[in-house]
Amino acid sequence: MKKWILVNKWIIAGVLLGAAAGYLYWQEKGCTSGTCAITSKWHNSAAYGAMMGGLLFSMFKKEKHVAGDG
Repeated sequence: MKKWILVNKWIIAGVLLGAAAGYLYWQEKGCTSGTCAITSKWHNSAAYGAMMGGLLFSMFKKEKHVAGDG
């Protein structure tokens, strides 16, 4: 488990930061009428932020190249 965390540390950091940013966005600017699909509920906004943060930070993960892989 420790090795998996070390290998995926950037993605984990992106998910955590994205979820926090999504929650803060909902808290400050969220849709109060309930008509907005993402920002009407805090868990939707946090989940969307987590997904976007994970995708964004996954760009920084280094890939190992195998010999003969071309």
